[in-house]
This record gives sequence, C-alpha cells and structure tokens, in this order.
Amino acid sequence: MNAAIMAAAQGAEHSAHTELPMDPIYFGLITLAIFLTMGIVTRSWKGISHRH
Repeated sequence: MNAAIMAAAQGAEHSAHTELPMDPIYFGLITLAIFLTMGIVTRSWKGISHRH
C-alpha cells in the first residue's frame, strides 16, 4: 500500500505543475490599471449633486 501511495504522489506531482499565461508582474500591473480606472471613474462623480 505504501508503494501505491508513493507512486500516486509522484504521478500527481508532475501533473500538478502548470505554467502561467504571462509573467507574474503583468498580473499586478493589470490589477493596478483596473483599480486606477475605477478610482478615476469614482472621482469623476465627486460633487455632481452640487451642479444642479
């Protein structure tokens, strides 16, 4: 039984490895761009009630 567990663990170790579709830094840069865009949109609505 121990040999079967070890064989399954070695087989799963190789199949669990996946490659990222791009470099990790780009995930952070895309997230930063999204948050900056949301911040700009939020700030653009500041004071809109005082115009009317």
